[in-house]
Amino acid sequence: MTDQTFTLDAPGATITYDVHGDLHSGTPLLLIGSPMDASGFAALAAAFPDRPVVTYDPRGTARSPRTDDADETRPAEHADDLSRVIEALAAGQVDVFASSGGAVNGLALVEGRPELVRTLVAHEPPLAAFLPDGPIMLATADAIRRIYHEAGPGPAMGKFMEYTMLQGEIPADYPDRPAPDAADFGMPMTDDGTRNDPLLSQNIRTCGAHRPDLDRLREAPTRLVIGVGDESGDAIAARGGRSLAKALDLDVTAFPSHHAGFVPQEWGMGSQPQAFAARLREVLDEA
Repeated sequence: MTDQTFTLDAPGATITYDVHGDLHSGTPLLLIGSPMDASGFAALAAAFPDRPVVTYDPRGTARSPRTDDADETRPAEHADDLSRVIEALAAGQVDVFASSGGAVNGLALVEGRPELVRTLVAHEPPLAAFLPDGPIMLATADAIRRIYHEAGPGPAMGKFMEYTMLQGEIPADYPDRPAPDAADFGMPMTDDGTRNDPLLSQNIRTCGAHRPDLDRLREAPTRLVIGVGDESGDAIAARGGRSLAKALDLDVTAFPSHHAGFVPQEWGMGSQPQAFAARLREVLDEA
């Protein structure tokens, strides 16, 4: 598979993206996350040698540095970056597999530029908008960001990891509970003093707070698929995906494994990238 890396300028950032394969060999498949960068999609990209695959690093992450002094990024900004990447490909419509925060950004892309996307598979978008405990979720995001800026990445990641593992509705007092020890989750306790982490500062509040425009999504020509991992249970991202599907009167599409079921197995997260890729291929072929 031929790999090429490109950059483009966007307001406030330089965006880096990769093209795997020949753009003229079929409809490109764009794989996106947030704040996950292109490295998380290596196994999934390799499973589609028969079509062009595009990966990218979201603004403020890895190879896509911000060029402004903003410390938060809205889904609409990510969507604008994605539209610029798609237009730069000059290959027509794309199919998009979008995970987690990337799924939120993919929804924002379809809301604004539906003509660019043939199919969007939105896998476990952690949306608060349609959940009864949505306000508690947003308050928790505020708390995690505050902990990060006051105490550093260790405590904030401890709180984040515990939060994302909770099953069912979030207790009302959860935002105010003390942060657990990050070491309990295998997270480092070092603090380099910076406070621009793409998860804990830039996207933690804005991602889950996005309220999709249901009318625009219904009216879009884009085929919309909402995916949830069959091992995810009632974790917040899975619940967010199911709540969106219900709001749009869509069925939920099951995928193997969990929230990060597609990541390379060497990451040690118990993922199933081959089975995940096979399921994604089935879903895309249904179009």
